[in-house]
Amino acid sequence: MIVKKLMGVFVVLLSLFLVLPVAAAAPDLSENHPFYEEITYLMEKGVITGYPDGTIRPDREVTRAEAAVMIGRLKDLDGTKRATPFRDVPASHYASGYIAEAAEAGYVKGYGDGTFRPNAPIIRGDMALIVERVFGLVFTFNQSFTDVPQNAYYAEAISKILAANITIGYPDNTFRPKQAVTRGQFSAFLARALEPEFKNDAVIARSYQKDKTKAYTYNMSDGTTAVHRFEDVPDRNGLTYGFMWTAEVDGESYEYFEFESHELFAFGYPYSEYDVALVYPVRLGKTFNVGMGDETIIRTITGVNKTVETPYKTFTNATEVTTQDGFKYYMAEGFSTIKSINAQGVVESELAEVD
Repeated sequence: MIVKKLMGVFVVLLSLFLVLPVAAAAPDLSENHPFYEEITYLMEKGVITGYPDGTIRPDREVTRAEAAVMIGRLKDLDGTKRATPFRDVPASHYASGYIAEAAEAGYVKGYGDGTFRPNAPIIRGDMALIVERVFGLVFTFNQSFTDVPQNAYYAEAISKILAANITIGYPDNTFRPKQAVTRGQFSAFLARALEPEFKNDAVIARSYQKDKTKAYTYNMSDGTTAVHRFEDVPDRNGLTYGFMWTAEVDGESYEYFEFESHELFAFGYPYSEYDVALVYPVRLGKTFNVGMGDETIIRTITGVNKTVETPYKTFTNATEVTTQDGFKYYMAEGFSTIKSINAQGVVESELAEVD
């Protein structure tokens, strides 16, 4: 009896120290919300906090001041109230410290009239600029959205967050840069910049991109294997790298990107060009030019829903693409390239394992 009583006391005491999941304190954040996981992730990191009534308000627009606070928490900036360079953000403002620090770091900027407009909502174009600056993005994927003019001040930043698998835009090939950003959308932008798991969400319907949380092993024609992983590549030789695919082949390695828009799929290479591998929508007989400048290099979609055997498994939904010289490669939704065969019928590479 004494042992049972002591155990009961122990359980009660233990329960006092248990920490409930962060999202449990947010009555308005349903697990069915499209950005539930991203918001929860940032709440656990202390980047997003609730309101005094315990709500998160995931669909509420984010103000410029709130954006500065979240970025400040993410980057461990000093949030102590202080004077700012903006005439409409006095030292007494609740976000003055973060706004001043974020401006000093170059993450946020004011307007030509000396204001910051802290209560104005953040628009998607400006959000792209903030993400580009905070995470030091350098690579671009210049696929034009129909509503983003090339001379727009946020055009390059949008191409960078597209390349970084942080956004995919809308199915009608728009980005809607002047649309206000909600707290949930803001969370998605930040979470995708931070974690490969969330980058998997920035894909089109029926995407051909590989899962960025898994490793893919290919058997090569020379008897070697190539292991592909999505990793945060350290900077080197004074150049910035960041998240991208790495391939280790016989002691050597190289890096590449999988770029995708609602119009095409491409493989990109750091500080170089990108190679279009597939165009959307996928249709039998469709041809596309992958040449640069005046050069014409035609590829043709010569098969859809093909059955292709690989050591990993048999695919029944493969897309076959044939080049001008007879080289064939096969791609499958969610797996990228699964097999390639040269003009002589020799298998150059094929997917062997996914883990």
